[in-house]
Amino acid sequence: MQVFVLDKRKKPLMPCHPARARELLKRGQAVVHKIAPFTIRLKERVGGEVQPIRIKLDPGSKTTGIALVREEVMGTETTAHVLFLAELDHRGDRIRERLTARRAFRRRRRGNLRHRPPRFDNRTRPEGWLPPSLQHRVDTTGAWVNRLRRLAPVSGISMELVRFDLQKRENPEISGVEYQQGTLAGYEVREYLLEKWNRTCAYCGKTDVPLEIDHIHPRSKGGTDRVSNLTLACHVCNQKKGDEDMTEFLIKKPDVLKKILVQAKTPLKDASAVNSTRWALYEALKRTGLPVETGSGGRTKYNRTRFGLPKTHSLDAACVGKVDQVTDGDRRVLSIKATGRGSYQRTRLDAFGFPRGFLTRTKSHFGFMTGDLVKATVTKGKKIGVYVGRVAVRASGSFNIQRPGSVVQGLSYKDCRCLQRGDGYGYAVISHLTERRAHSSPA
Repeated sequence: MQVFVLDKRKKPLMPCHPARARELLKRGQAVVHKIAPFTIRLKERVGGEVQPIRIKLDPGSKTTGIALVREEVMGTETTAHVLFLAELDHRGDRIRERLTARRAFRRRRRGNLRHRPPRFDNRTRPEGWLPPSLQHRVDTTGAWVNRLRRLAPVSGISMELVRFDLQKRENPEISGVEYQQGTLAGYEVREYLLEKWNRTCAYCGKTDVPLEIDHIHPRSKGGTDRVSNLTLACHVCNQKKGDEDMTEFLIKKPDVLKKILVQAKTPLKDASAVNSTRWALYEALKRTGLPVETGSGGRTKYNRTRFGLPKTHSLDAACVGKVDQVTDGDRRVLSIKATGRGSYQRTRLDAFGFPRGFLTRTKSHFGFMTGDLVKATVTKGKKIGVYVGRVAVRASGSFNIQRPGSVVQGLSYKDCRCLQRGDGYGYAVISHLTERRAHSSPA
C-alpha cells in the first residue's frame, strides 16, 4: 500500500510508493511519523503540489470498508486510482454485551443490596439519539475519516447510502414509484437476501457460486413473495427442487430443514443497524465541510461486477458512487479492529457477578500501557527472538505480546521498546486472497 507523507509542518502531501519512502528514510531526509497506518514526515520540505483525493466508504453493521483513491477525470470518464484500502471492524456487539451486564449489576444492587429510587423520569433522549452500540459505528467511522484527512489531502467523500427493504417483510404488496422505476428495481431486496443467508446456498451450503432466489413455499402452491418466504439456492439445487415444497424436498435432511425454517423467520439485525445509522453517518460526514457524494448498494455492486473485482468491504468502498474505472485494486488491506481504550471496571467477575479478582488502579506500568505497539528483542532464554505486536502489561513486569495468530507470554519489560502508543485499535495487514487473521499490530 502507499505510504502517507507529511511535510515539515505536518501538512499532508501526496502518498508515495514504499520504495520511495525507504529511500527517503535511508538518506535521512524523512523520519517515521506513525507506524499504523505507516506515515513518514519530511525534514526540510514545506508544502507541495497535490492532486484530488477522495475517501470512499462502504458502511456496514460489523465492518466498514474504507478506500482512499486519486481521481483522474478525462472527458466524461472518472478513473479511481486506489492508494489505500482498509477494513474497520466495529465493536458494537461487545458494547451491547457490556451494557447488558452493567444493567444486570445495577438491578441487583438496587434489588437486594440497598434501596435506590428509580430514575426513569430524568432520563431524556435528544432527537436523533442512537444506542451506544450504534453510535459507536458512526463515531469510529467519522474518527477515521478525520484521521485520514490529517494524513492525505482529501478533497471529497463518497459513501454508500444503502437502505435494505424491510417494509416488504410486512407488506409484500407495497407499490410506488421507487419499485417501478429504474433498472435496479428490487435490487436492494436481493442484497438483503445475500446478507441474510450469508451468500451461501441454503440447501447444500456452497459459497462463491451464482445464487438464485427460491421460494420456500412455491408460488404454484400458494406461496407469496414475502421476504420471509424467500431463500437463496445454487442453480443445481434450485432446478432439483423445482416446484416442491421445502418440507418435501428436505424430508431426508431434517436438520437442514429445521435450520432453514429458523433462519427464514429471524430478522436481519445487521440490516436494521445499517438503516438506523445511515443518515446519522451522512450528517456527521457533512459536518466535515467536504462535499459528500452518495451512491446506492445496487450501483456499487454493478461497478464491482463490471470491473471484475472480488467481493470485499474495502473494494466495495472503492466502487461507491460515480466511477468508470478502478485501477490498483490488488493492494494489500490494513485491517483495523476497534479494541477500546480499557475499562473503568476494576474488578473481574465470575459467571454469577461476584468478584473473583481485582485490577490495579494504575493502567501504566514501567512506561507501557495495554494496547501499545512494542518491539521486544529477547537475547537469552527459551524465547530468543524479535516480537512485534500489541502488549498486555502487568504490574509484575511480565508482559504478553499479541501477534497475528498467536500470543507470546512472559516477556520482560526490559526487553520491550515502544513503537507507537495505543490508540484503541489493533492493526493487521492482509490481502484479498488470504483469510482474515487475528487482529494485531503489523510485524
